[in-house]
Amino acid sequence: MISKPVAWAVRGSARCWRLRAVFKAALEATGVNGRRWYSTPVRDGVSGMEEILARVVVPLASYETRDKCPPPPESNSLEFMHFYRSLDKEDKVDFLTKLSQDYGVDHKSISELAVKLLDIQLRDLATILQVEDRLRYGLTPRYKQFLSHISKAEGGVKFLVDLRADVLDIIAAKASESPHIRDLNGTLKSLLSEWFSVGLLRLERITWQSPCEILQKISQYEAVHPIRNWSDLKRRVGPYRRCFAFTHAAMPGEPLVVLHVALTEDISDNIQSIVREFATLDSEEDVNKINSAIFYSISSTQAGLQGVELGNYLIKRVVRELQSEFPHMAQFSSLSPIPGFSTWLQGLLSQYRKEGRGLDLLSEQEWKEVEHATDSTPGTTAVDSLRKLISTSEWMRSERLSNVLEPILMRLCAWYLYGEKRRGYALNPVANFHLQNGATMWRINWRADTSPRGVANSCGIMVNYRYFLNETSENGAAYLQNKVITASEQVLGFVSQFQKNSKL
Repeated sequence: MISKPVAWAVRGSARCWRLRAVFKAALEATGVNGRRWYSTPVRDGVSGMEEILARVVVPLASYETRDKCPPPPESNSLEFMHFYRSLDKEDKVDFLTKLSQDYGVDHKSISELAVKLLDIQLRDLATILQVEDRLRYGLTPRYKQFLSHISKAEGGVKFLVDLRADVLDIIAAKASESPHIRDLNGTLKSLLSEWFSVGLLRLERITWQSPCEILQKISQYEAVHPIRNWSDLKRRVGPYRRCFAFTHAAMPGEPLVVLHVALTEDISDNIQSIVREFATLDSEEDVNKINSAIFYSISSTQAGLQGVELGNYLIKRVVRELQSEFPHMAQFSSLSPIPGFSTWLQGLLSQYRKEGRGLDLLSEQEWKEVEHATDSTPGTTAVDSLRKLISTSEWMRSERLSNVLEPILMRLCAWYLYGEKRRGYALNPVANFHLQNGATMWRINWRADTSPRGVANSCGIMVNYRYFLNETSENGAAYLQNKVITASEQVLGFVSQFQKNSKL
Protein backbone atom coordinates (compact mmCIF):
# COMPACT_ATOMS: atom_id res chain seq x y z
CA MET A 1 0.00 0.00 0.00
CA ILE A 2 1.40 3.43 -0.98
CA SER A 3 1.95 5.78 1.94
CA LYS A 4 0.18 9.13 1.97
CA PRO A 5 3.39 11.23 1.57
CA VAL A 6 4.39 9.23 -1.51
CA ALA A 7 0.89 9.52 -2.93
CA TRP A 8 1.01 13.28 -2.37
CA ALA A 9 4.31 13.52 -4.22
CA VAL A 10 3.14 11.42 -7.17
CA ARG A 11 -0.06 13.41 -7.57
CA GLY A 12 1.75 16.72 -7.13
CA SER A 13 4.66 16.15 -9.52
CA ALA A 14 2.40 16.11 -12.56
CA ARG A 15 1.26 19.62 -11.69
CA CYS A 16 4.62 20.99 -10.62
CA TRP A 17 5.28 23.55 -13.32
CA ARG A 18 1.71 24.79 -13.48
CA LEU A 19 1.60 25.38 -9.72
CA ARG A 20 4.92 27.19 -9.85
CA ALA A 21 3.44 29.53 -12.45
CA VAL A 22 0.31 30.03 -10.36
CA PHE A 23 2.37 30.80 -7.26
CA LYS A 24 4.54 33.24 -9.18
CA ALA A 25 1.42 35.01 -10.43
CA ALA A 26 0.11 35.18 -6.86
CA LEU A 27 3.31 36.84 -5.68
CA GLU A 28 3.35 39.31 -8.56
CA ALA A 29 -0.31 40.20 -7.88
CA THR A 30 0.56 41.20 -4.31
CA GLY A 31 3.69 43.08 -5.42
CA VAL A 32 6.11 40.88 -3.51
CA ASN A 33 9.50 39.66 -4.63
CA GLY A 34 9.24 35.87 -4.79
CA ARG A 35 13.03 35.36 -4.56
CA ARG A 36 12.98 36.46 -0.97
CA TRP A 37 11.07 33.32 0.00
CA TYR A 38 12.59 30.72 -2.28
CA SER A 39 16.22 29.72 -1.84
CA THR A 40 15.64 26.48 -3.78
CA PRO A 41 13.33 25.66 -6.70
CA VAL A 42 9.86 24.29 -5.97
CA ARG A 43 10.18 20.51 -6.26
CA ASP A 44 6.56 19.65 -6.91
CA GLY A 45 2.97 20.86 -6.50
CA VAL A 46 2.80 19.78 -2.87
CA SER A 47 5.90 21.71 -1.84
CA GLY A 48 4.46 24.79 -3.55
CA MET A 49 1.37 24.48 -1.39
CA GLU A 50 3.47 23.79 1.69
CA GLU A 51 5.56 26.90 1.16
CA ILE A 52 2.68 29.33 0.83
CA LEU A 53 0.80 27.80 3.76
CA ALA A 54 3.87 27.79 5.99
CA ARG A 55 4.39 31.48 5.33
CA VAL A 56 0.90 32.94 5.44
CA VAL A 57 -0.65 30.79 8.20
CA VAL A 58 1.21 32.10 11.22
CA PRO A 59 1.72 29.91 14.32
CA LEU A 60 -0.77 30.16 17.16
CA ALA A 61 0.53 32.63 19.72
CA SER A 62 1.48 31.26 23.12
CA TYR A 63 -1.22 31.30 25.77
CA GLU A 64 0.58 34.09 27.69
CA THR A 65 0.90 36.38 24.62
CA ARG A 66 -2.42 35.53 22.92
CA ASP A 67 -3.83 39.06 23.36
CA LYS A 68 -0.57 40.92 22.67
CA CYS A 69 0.54 39.62 19.28
CA PRO A 70 -0.04 42.01 16.36
CA PRO A 71 -2.20 40.65 13.52
CA PRO A 72 -0.41 39.34 10.43
CA PRO A 73 -0.22 41.69 7.43
CA GLU A 74 -3.30 41.85 5.20
CA SER A 75 -1.09 40.87 2.26
CA ASN A 76 -1.05 37.32 3.69
CA SER A 77 -4.82 37.07 3.33
CA LEU A 78 -4.85 38.63 -0.13
CA GLU A 79 -2.11 36.35 -1.37
CA PHE A 80 -3.83 33.26 0.01
CA MET A 81 -7.11 34.27 -1.65
CA HIS A 82 -5.44 34.93 -5.00
CA PHE A 83 -3.48 31.69 -4.91
CA TYR A 84 -6.51 29.60 -4.00
CA ARG A 85 -8.68 31.10 -6.73
CA SER A 86 -5.99 30.23 -9.27
CA LEU A 87 -6.17 26.50 -8.50
CA ASP A 88 -8.27 24.00 -10.40
CA LYS A 89 -10.79 21.77 -8.64
CA GLU A 90 -8.40 18.88 -7.97
CA ASP A 91 -5.68 21.16 -6.63
CA LYS A 92 -8.18 22.84 -4.32
CA VAL A 93 -8.92 19.44 -2.78
CA ASP A 94 -5.21 18.89 -2.14
CA PHE A 95 -4.74 22.42 -0.83
CA LEU A 96 -7.69 22.30 1.61
CA THR A 97 -6.73 18.81 2.77
CA LYS A 98 -3.21 20.02 3.53
CA LEU A 99 -4.50 23.16 5.28
CA SER A 100 -6.85 21.14 7.51
CA GLN A 101 -4.28 18.41 8.32
CA ASP A 102 -1.10 20.38 8.88
CA TYR A 103 -2.45 23.65 10.30
CA GLY A 104 -5.07 22.46 12.75
CA VAL A 105 -4.74 21.58 16.42
CA ASP A 106 -1.45 20.55 18.05
CA HIS A 107 -2.64 17.14 19.25
CA LYS A 108 0.47 16.46 21.34
CA SER A 109 0.12 19.61 23.45
CA ILE A 110 -3.62 18.98 23.84
CA SER A 111 -2.93 15.48 25.18
CA GLU A 112 -0.45 16.90 27.68
CA LEU A 113 -2.93 19.55 28.84
CA ALA A 114 -5.68 16.95 29.17
CA VAL A 115 -3.44 14.80 31.38
CA LYS A 116 -2.52 17.85 33.45
CA LEU A 117 -6.19 18.71 33.88
CA LEU A 118 -6.86 15.24 35.26
CA ASP A 119 -3.88 15.48 37.62
CA ILE A 120 -5.01 18.75 39.24
CA GLN A 121 -8.63 17.83 39.99
CA LEU A 122 -7.91 18.04 43.72
CA ARG A 123 -6.36 21.50 43.46
CA ASP A 124 -8.18 24.79 44.02
CA LEU A 125 -10.88 25.88 41.56
CA ALA A 126 -8.88 28.82 40.19
CA THR A 127 -6.08 26.49 39.06
CA ILE A 128 -8.53 24.09 37.43
CA LEU A 129 -10.24 26.92 35.55
CA GLN A 130 -6.92 28.25 34.28
CA VAL A 131 -5.88 24.86 32.91
CA GLU A 132 -9.30 24.45 31.33
CA ASP A 133 -8.86 27.84 29.68
CA ARG A 134 -5.43 26.80 28.38
CA LEU A 135 -6.96 23.62 27.01
CA ARG A 136 -9.78 25.59 25.36
CA TYR A 137 -7.26 27.93 23.73
CA GLY A 138 -5.08 25.03 22.61
CA LEU A 139 -8.05 23.45 20.84
CA THR A 140 -8.17 26.41 18.46
CA PRO A 141 -6.89 25.28 15.03
CA ARG A 142 -4.16 27.46 13.57
CA TYR A 143 -6.21 27.91 10.44
CA LYS A 144 -9.19 29.27 12.41
CA GLN A 145 -7.17 32.29 13.44
CA PHE A 146 -6.05 32.74 9.85
CA LEU A 147 -9.62 32.44 8.52
CA SER A 148 -10.66 35.16 10.95
CA HIS A 149 -7.96 37.43 9.53
CA ILE A 150 -9.14 36.70 5.98
CA SER A 151 -12.64 37.88 6.93
CA LYS A 152 -11.23 41.34 7.63
CA ALA A 153 -9.78 41.73 4.12
CA GLU A 154 -11.84 43.26 1.33
CA GLY A 155 -14.01 40.52 -0.14
CA GLY A 156 -12.77 38.13 2.54
CA VAL A 157 -16.17 37.11 3.94
CA LYS A 158 -17.54 36.28 0.49
CA PHE A 159 -14.33 34.33 -0.21
CA LEU A 160 -14.85 32.23 2.93
CA VAL A 161 -18.50 31.59 2.06
CA ASP A 162 -17.38 30.25 -1.32
CA LEU A 163 -14.52 28.33 0.32
CA ARG A 164 -16.99 26.50 2.54
CA ALA A 165 -19.09 25.68 -0.53
CA ASP A 166 -15.97 23.98 -1.94
CA VAL A 167 -15.45 22.10 1.32
CA LEU A 168 -19.06 20.89 1.28
CA ASP A 169 -18.59 19.69 -2.30
CA ILE A 170 -15.45 17.77 -1.27
CA ILE A 171 -17.34 16.08 1.58
CA ALA A 172 -20.36 15.24 -0.60
CA ALA A 173 -18.17 13.82 -3.38
CA LYS A 174 -15.85 12.06 -0.89
CA ALA A 175 -12.97 13.62 -2.82
CA SER A 176 -10.66 13.56 0.20
CA GLU A 177 -10.04 10.71 2.64
CA SER A 178 -8.85 13.06 5.37
CA PRO A 179 -11.18 13.34 8.41
CA HIS A 180 -9.71 16.79 9.01
CA ILE A 181 -11.83 18.17 6.15
CA ARG A 182 -14.94 17.74 8.31
CA ASP A 183 -13.24 19.66 11.13
CA LEU A 184 -12.46 22.46 8.68
CA ASN A 185 -16.11 22.50 7.63
CA GLY A 186 -17.24 22.68 11.24
CA THR A 187 -14.87 25.55 11.95
CA LEU A 188 -16.06 27.49 8.90
CA LYS A 189 -19.71 26.89 9.79
CA SER A 190 -19.11 28.12 13.35
CA LEU A 191 -17.41 31.29 12.14
CA LEU A 192 -20.04 32.01 9.48
CA SER A 193 -22.84 31.45 12.01
CA GLU A 194 -21.31 34.19 14.17
CA TRP A 195 -20.73 36.60 11.29
CA PHE A 196 -24.20 36.02 9.84
CA SER A 197 -26.18 36.13 13.06
CA VAL A 198 -29.61 37.67 12.54
CA GLY A 199 -28.66 40.84 14.44
CA LEU A 200 -26.02 41.62 11.80
CA LEU A 201 -28.32 41.12 8.81
CA ARG A 202 -30.28 43.80 7.04
CA LEU A 203 -33.81 43.21 5.74
CA GLU A 204 -34.33 44.80 2.32
CA ARG A 205 -37.51 45.01 0.29
CA ILE A 206 -36.75 44.50 -3.39
CA THR A 207 -38.79 46.66 -5.78
CA TRP A 208 -38.63 47.55 -9.45
CA GLN A 209 -36.64 50.62 -8.38
CA SER A 210 -33.93 48.51 -6.74
CA PRO A 211 -30.50 48.46 -8.46
CA CYS A 212 -30.43 46.46 -11.67
CA GLU A 213 -27.67 44.20 -10.31
CA ILE A 214 -29.84 43.19 -7.35
CA LEU A 215 -32.86 42.51 -9.59
CA GLN A 216 -30.71 40.39 -11.87
CA LYS A 217 -29.45 38.32 -8.94
CA ILE A 218 -32.99 37.90 -7.60
CA SER A 219 -33.96 36.46 -10.98
CA GLN A 220 -30.83 34.32 -11.20
CA TYR A 221 -31.16 32.86 -7.69
CA GLU A 222 -34.89 31.99 -7.88
CA ALA A 223 -34.83 28.23 -7.43
CA VAL A 224 -38.46 27.32 -6.73
CA HIS A 225 -40.42 28.94 -9.57
CA PRO A 226 -37.97 30.13 -12.26
CA ILE A 227 -38.43 33.69 -13.49
CA ARG A 228 -38.96 33.70 -17.25
CA ASN A 229 -38.19 37.29 -18.26
CA TRP A 230 -38.04 40.90 -17.07
CA SER A 231 -41.83 41.30 -17.24
CA ASP A 232 -42.21 38.27 -15.00
CA LEU A 233 -39.67 39.73 -12.56
CA LYS A 234 -41.44 43.11 -12.60
CA ARG A 235 -44.68 41.37 -11.73
CA ARG A 236 -43.10 39.52 -8.78
CA VAL A 237 -41.90 42.76 -7.18
CA GLY A 238 -44.96 44.80 -8.17
CA PRO A 239 -48.48 45.36 -6.78
CA TYR A 240 -49.93 42.61 -4.57
CA ARG A 241 -46.45 41.13 -4.32
CA ARG A 242 -43.55 41.61 -1.94
CA CYS A 243 -39.97 40.44 -2.26
CA PHE A 244 -37.62 40.60 0.71
CA ALA A 245 -33.98 39.64 1.12
CA PHE A 246 -31.41 39.47 3.88
CA THR A 247 -28.13 41.25 3.07
CA HIS A 248 -24.88 41.62 4.97
CA ALA A 249 -22.56 44.63 5.15
CA ALA A 250 -19.55 42.44 4.28
CA MET A 251 -21.22 41.27 1.04
CA PRO A 252 -22.80 44.42 -0.46
CA GLY A 253 -25.19 43.88 -3.34
CA GLU A 254 -25.40 40.16 -2.63
CA PRO A 255 -28.77 38.82 -1.37
CA LEU A 256 -28.26 35.92 1.03
CA VAL A 257 -31.78 34.49 1.20
CA VAL A 258 -34.80 35.72 -0.77
CA LEU A 259 -38.49 35.42 0.13
CA HIS A 260 -41.32 36.05 -2.36
CA VAL A 261 -44.76 36.89 -0.95
CA ALA A 262 -48.19 37.20 -2.60
CA LEU A 263 -50.80 39.45 -0.98
CA THR A 264 -54.22 37.83 -1.46
CA GLU A 265 -57.78 37.77 -0.13
CA ASP A 266 -57.67 34.12 0.87
CA ILE A 267 -55.01 31.45 1.33
CA SER A 268 -53.98 30.41 -2.18
CA ASP A 269 -54.25 26.80 -3.33
CA ASN A 270 -52.71 27.16 -6.80
CA ILE A 271 -49.29 28.51 -7.74
CA GLN A 272 -50.14 29.40 -11.34
CA SER A 273 -52.57 32.03 -10.07
CA ILE A 274 -49.62 33.66 -8.34
CA VAL A 275 -46.66 33.37 -10.71
CA ARG A 276 -48.64 33.84 -13.96
CA GLU A 277 -51.13 36.50 -12.92
CA PHE A 278 -50.78 39.25 -15.52
CA ALA A 279 -53.63 41.44 -14.27
CA THR A 280 -51.61 42.71 -11.31
CA LEU A 281 -48.75 44.20 -13.33
CA ASP A 282 -49.93 47.83 -13.45
CA SER A 283 -52.84 47.79 -11.01
CA GLU A 284 -53.01 49.66 -7.73
CA GLU A 285 -53.34 47.73 -4.52
CA ASP A 286 -56.72 47.67 -2.80
CA VAL A 287 -56.02 47.23 0.89
CA ASN A 288 -59.48 45.76 1.41
CA LYS A 289 -58.52 42.83 -0.83
CA ILE A 290 -55.39 42.02 1.15
CA ASN A 291 -56.13 39.62 3.99
CA SER A 292 -53.45 36.98 3.54
CA ALA A 293 -49.69 36.78 2.99
CA ILE A 294 -48.61 33.73 0.99
CA PHE A 295 -44.93 32.76 1.16
CA TYR A 296 -44.60 31.01 -2.17
CA SER A 297 -40.84 30.90 -2.66
CA ILE A 298 -37.81 31.06 -0.40
CA SER A 299 -34.35 30.58 -1.88
CA SER A 300 -30.94 30.42 -0.20
CA THR A 301 -28.42 31.97 -2.58
CA GLN A 302 -25.09 30.99 -0.99
CA ALA A 303 -24.16 27.30 -0.94
CA GLY A 304 -21.47 28.05 1.65
CA LEU A 305 -24.11 29.16 4.18
CA GLN A 306 -25.77 25.74 4.26
CA GLY A 307 -26.79 24.95 7.83
CA VAL A 308 -26.54 28.59 8.91
CA GLU A 309 -30.08 29.48 9.97
CA LEU A 310 -31.32 32.42 7.89
CA GLY A 311 -34.60 31.44 6.22
CA ASN A 312 -36.59 30.94 9.41
CA TYR A 313 -35.52 34.35 10.73
CA LEU A 314 -36.35 35.96 7.40
CA ILE A 315 -39.95 34.70 7.53
CA LYS A 316 -40.37 36.00 11.09
CA ARG A 317 -38.95 39.40 10.16
CA VAL A 318 -41.16 39.62 7.08
CA VAL A 319 -44.25 38.78 9.14
CA ARG A 320 -43.48 41.72 11.44
CA GLU A 321 -42.91 43.96 8.42
CA LEU A 322 -46.22 42.99 6.84
CA GLN A 323 -48.11 43.37 10.11
CA SER A 324 -46.75 46.90 10.32
CA GLU A 325 -47.88 47.66 6.75
CA PHE A 326 -51.23 45.81 7.01
CA PRO A 327 -52.37 45.81 10.68
CA HIS A 328 -55.58 43.96 9.80
CA MET A 329 -53.75 41.03 8.16
CA ALA A 330 -54.36 37.81 10.08
CA GLN A 331 -53.54 34.94 7.69
CA PHE A 332 -49.94 33.91 7.03
CA SER A 333 -49.25 30.76 5.05
CA SER A 334 -46.83 29.18 2.64
CA LEU A 335 -47.78 27.59 -0.65
CA SER A 336 -45.00 25.05 -0.79
CA PRO A 337 -43.74 22.50 -3.31
CA ILE A 338 -43.22 18.88 -2.27
CA PRO A 339 -39.84 17.93 -3.77
CA GLY A 340 -39.15 14.22 -3.71
CA PHE A 341 -42.75 13.01 -3.48
CA SER A 342 -42.82 11.42 -6.93
CA THR A 343 -39.47 9.72 -6.38
CA TRP A 344 -40.60 8.39 -3.00
CA LEU A 345 -43.88 7.17 -4.51
CA GLN A 346 -42.13 5.26 -7.29
CA GLY A 347 -39.90 3.63 -4.70
CA LEU A 348 -42.90 2.72 -2.53
CA LEU A 349 -44.71 1.09 -5.45
CA SER A 350 -41.59 -0.87 -6.36
CA GLN A 351 -41.18 -2.04 -2.77
CA TYR A 352 -44.80 -3.19 -2.49
CA ARG A 353 -44.57 -5.00 -5.83
CA LYS A 354 -41.30 -6.71 -4.85
CA GLU A 355 -42.79 -7.83 -1.53
CA GLY A 356 -45.84 -9.21 -3.33
CA ARG A 357 -48.28 -6.97 -1.51
CA GLY A 358 -48.99 -4.40 -4.19
CA LEU A 359 -52.74 -4.83 -3.75
CA ASP A 360 -52.44 -3.69 -0.13
CA LEU A 361 -51.63 -0.12 -1.15
CA LEU A 362 -55.05 0.65 -2.68
CA SER A 363 -58.53 -0.71 -2.14
CA GLU A 364 -59.84 -3.41 -4.46
CA GLN A 365 -62.24 -0.92 -6.04
CA GLU A 366 -59.43 1.60 -6.64
CA TRP A 367 -57.25 -1.01 -8.36
CA LYS A 368 -60.16 -1.84 -10.65
CA GLU A 369 -60.59 1.83 -11.48
CA VAL A 370 -56.87 2.17 -12.25
CA GLU A 371 -56.93 -0.84 -14.56
CA HIS A 372 -60.06 0.40 -16.29
CA ALA A 373 -58.80 3.98 -16.66
CA THR A 374 -55.40 2.90 -18.01
CA ASP A 375 -56.75 0.17 -20.29
CA SER A 376 -54.14 -2.19 -18.85
CA THR A 377 -53.01 -4.87 -21.26
CA PRO A 378 -53.34 -8.54 -20.26
CA GLY A 379 -50.46 -9.64 -18.07
CA THR A 380 -49.65 -6.13 -16.86
CA THR A 381 -50.06 -5.80 -13.10
CA ALA A 382 -52.06 -2.93 -11.69
CA VAL A 383 -48.98 -1.72 -9.79
CA ASP A 384 -46.99 -1.48 -13.03
CA SER A 385 -49.86 0.42 -14.66
CA LEU A 386 -49.95 2.90 -11.79
CA ARG A 387 -46.17 3.35 -11.84
CA LYS A 388 -46.19 4.01 -15.57
CA LEU A 389 -49.10 6.40 -15.22
CA ILE A 390 -47.50 8.67 -12.61
CA SER A 391 -44.12 8.62 -14.36
CA THR A 392 -45.60 10.82 -17.11
CA SER A 393 -47.73 13.95 -17.07
CA GLU A 394 -50.25 12.59 -19.55
CA TRP A 395 -52.80 11.82 -16.85
CA MET A 396 -52.99 15.53 -15.98
CA ARG A 397 -54.61 16.15 -19.36
CA SER A 398 -57.36 13.59 -18.74
CA GLU A 399 -60.19 14.52 -16.38
CA ARG A 400 -61.07 10.85 -16.07
CA LEU A 401 -57.59 9.79 -15.00
CA SER A 402 -57.24 12.81 -12.75
CA ASN A 403 -60.45 11.96 -10.91
CA VAL A 404 -59.32 8.36 -10.43
CA LEU A 405 -55.91 9.33 -9.06
CA GLU A 406 -56.93 12.25 -6.85
CA PRO A 407 -58.00 10.35 -3.69
CA ILE A 408 -55.11 7.91 -4.11
CA LEU A 409 -52.35 10.47 -4.54
CA MET A 410 -53.72 12.86 -1.93
CA ARG A 411 -53.58 10.30 0.88
CA LEU A 412 -50.20 8.97 -0.30
CA CYS A 413 -48.87 12.52 -0.29
CA ALA A 414 -50.28 13.17 3.18
CA TRP A 415 -48.47 10.09 4.48
CA TYR A 416 -45.24 11.13 2.77
CA LEU A 417 -45.38 14.55 4.45
CA TYR A 418 -46.65 13.44 7.84
CA GLY A 419 -45.57 9.82 8.27
CA GLU A 420 -42.23 9.43 6.50
CA LYS A 421 -39.44 10.36 8.91
CA ARG A 422 -35.69 10.76 9.09
CA ARG A 423 -34.37 10.48 12.64
CA GLY A 424 -37.88 11.20 13.84
CA TYR A 425 -38.32 14.40 11.83
CA ALA A 426 -40.17 14.94 8.56
CA LEU A 427 -38.31 13.38 5.64
CA ASN A 428 -39.39 16.12 3.25
CA PRO A 429 -36.94 19.04 3.67
CA VAL A 430 -39.53 21.77 3.01
CA ALA A 431 -41.90 20.26 5.58
CA ASN A 432 -39.05 20.01 8.08
CA PHE A 433 -38.16 23.68 7.53
CA HIS A 434 -41.68 25.03 8.13
CA LEU A 435 -42.43 22.66 11.01
CA GLN A 436 -39.26 23.80 12.79
CA ASN A 437 -40.57 27.34 12.40
CA GLY A 438 -43.76 26.32 14.22
CA ALA A 439 -46.10 26.20 11.24
CA THR A 440 -49.09 23.87 11.02
CA MET A 441 -49.35 21.36 8.16
CA TRP A 442 -52.67 22.86 7.14
CA ARG A 443 -53.92 21.92 3.66
CA ILE A 444 -52.85 19.65 0.80
CA ASN A 445 -53.90 21.05 -2.58
CA TRP A 446 -54.76 18.97 -5.66
CA ARG A 447 -53.55 20.22 -9.08
CA ALA A 448 -51.87 23.14 -7.36
CA ASP A 449 -48.84 23.17 -9.68
CA THR A 450 -49.57 21.92 -13.18
CA SER A 451 -46.22 22.97 -14.60
CA PRO A 452 -44.02 20.15 -15.98
CA ARG A 453 -41.68 20.60 -13.04
CA GLY A 454 -44.51 20.49 -10.51
CA VAL A 455 -46.00 17.34 -12.02
CA ALA A 456 -42.61 15.62 -12.21
CA ASN A 457 -41.64 16.43 -8.62
CA SER A 458 -44.91 16.08 -6.74
CA CYS A 459 -47.69 14.97 -9.14
CA GLY A 460 -48.87 18.58 -9.22
CA ILE A 461 -49.68 18.63 -5.48
CA MET A 462 -48.67 21.48 -3.15
CA VAL A 463 -49.19 22.10 0.56
CA ASN A 464 -50.00 25.09 2.76
CA TYR A 465 -48.02 25.41 5.98
CA ARG A 466 -49.98 27.93 7.98
CA TYR A 467 -48.45 30.22 10.58
CA PHE A 468 -50.81 30.81 13.50
CA LEU A 469 -48.70 33.46 15.19
CA ASN A 470 -49.88 32.72 18.73
CA GLU A 471 -49.01 29.02 18.31
CA THR A 472 -45.72 29.00 16.40
CA SER A 473 -43.43 28.99 19.47
CA GLU A 474 -45.28 26.09 21.08
CA ASN A 475 -45.53 24.14 17.81
CA GLY A 476 -41.86 24.63 17.01
CA ALA A 477 -40.78 23.47 20.45
CA ALA A 478 -43.04 20.40 20.29
CA TYR A 479 -41.58 19.45 16.93
CA LEU A 480 -37.92 20.03 17.76
CA GLN A 481 -38.02 18.52 21.26
CA ASN A 482 -40.65 15.78 20.93
CA LYS A 483 -40.91 15.37 17.13
CA VAL A 484 -44.62 16.16 17.18
CA ILE A 485 -46.12 17.40 13.90
CA THR A 486 -49.05 19.79 14.24
CA ALA A 487 -51.49 19.10 11.42
CA SER A 488 -55.05 19.98 10.43
CA GLU A 489 -58.02 17.64 10.33
CA GLN A 490 -57.75 17.45 6.53
CA VAL A 491 -54.17 16.18 6.67
CA LEU A 492 -54.85 13.79 9.54
CA GLY A 493 -57.89 12.47 7.69
CA PHE A 494 -55.78 11.62 4.64
CA VAL A 495 -53.18 9.99 6.88
CA SER A 496 -55.86 7.85 8.50
CA GLN A 497 -57.14 6.78 5.08
CA PHE A 498 -53.63 5.77 4.03
CA GLN A 499 -53.13 3.68 7.16
CA LYS A 500 -56.49 1.95 6.65
CA ASN A 501 -56.05 1.23 2.92
CA SER A 502 -52.40 0.27 3.20
CA LYS A 503 -53.04 -2.09 6.11
CA LEU A 504 -50.34 -0.51 8.25
